[in-house]
Amino acid sequence: MVCCLNKSLYGLNQAPRAWYSRFANFLLTLGFTEACFDTSLFIYTRGSDVVYILLYVDDIVLTASSDSLLRWTIAALQAEFSMKDLGTLDHFLGISVCRTSASMYLSQRQYILDILDRAGMSDCKPCSTPVDTNAKLSAVDGDSVADPTDFRSLAGALQYLTFTDLTSHMLSSRSVSTCMTHGSRTLPLSSAFFVDLVAYSDADWAGCPNMRRSTSGYVVFLGDNLVSWSSKHQNTLSRSSAKAKYRAVAETCWLRQLLNELHSPPSKATVVYCDNVNAVYLFTNPEQHQRTKHVEIDLHFVRDRVDAGVVRVLHVPTTSQYADIFTKGLPSSVFS
Repeated sequence: MVCCLNKSLYGLNQAPRAWYSRFANFLLTLGFTEACFDTSLFIYTRGSDVVYILLYVDDIVLTASSDSLLRWTIAALQAEFSMKDLGTLDHFLGISVCRTSASMYLSQRQYILDILDRAGMSDCKPCSTPVDTNAKLSAVDGDSVADPTDFRSLAGALQYLTFTDLTSHMLSSRSVSTCMTHGSRTLPLSSAFFVDLVAYSDADWAGCPNMRRSTSGYVVFLGDNLVSWSSKHQNTLSRSSAKAKYRAVAETCWLRQLLNELHSPPSKATVVYCDNVNAVYLFTNPEQHQRTKHVEIDLHFVRDRVDAGVVRVLHVPTTSQYADIFTKGLPSSVFS
């Protein structure tokens, strides 16, 4: 039997998109605007006051510069949708939030404990580094795991926990888990009167033994606050370590545009630190060589930002390269 639906149902492939369109269209009627650089962010201004709404499926975080505007927004949403006001933010997407007068602390302690319990490792001894510095894991190495579901579940849970480079075998997954038993530390976010961005970008060269693709990593600070980080295999092959860094640098530039939409434009050019002298030279040198044509789009993207004065690419010694931890296994001395 085939049924014609009058509206989308929960569980269908189209349901998330239908719900987003429904929610976004209502906010637009209230006068909100959709952020260009993060479509889950909605912004409303009334005079000098502003409201920000962040949507993740059916979980919503909102903040406003005035209590009256905050109450108006909540009342408008409750009048249109069946929803509950949970009060001050203390938990969101598995992240615990603790606020003080000057700072905010993010933690995933309970989620870490749940992962360890699920893996049967609640009483394991901690290790000092999450990844073996000598490990070169290949898809054809080692025996098949007894229960693939167990491995996929653990790898997925660790990935959600924001650990990176988890395309590894069960042994390495459990190594990451034992590292978590050192204690779940919090990520502090303190208020600041400046919003200058500083980024560190790094990449290995053809480190994947299966596809010979490079791993890019970057970390971004807003003032003294760590606000963004990433580690991922590049989608295309890079023929030198210098070229491997172009895409990692380019991906950090969108945060500057997002800050502009949040009415907190950076006062200075975004400094991107890179430990590869050749990459820094090619970013800032207008010459175009035949050997760089395969990354021409990324190269010109960064050069345009450099020429516009919104990005500066500077060299940093490898010993001061914070993004190095996102591209390879490092000894415990680096983390201490």
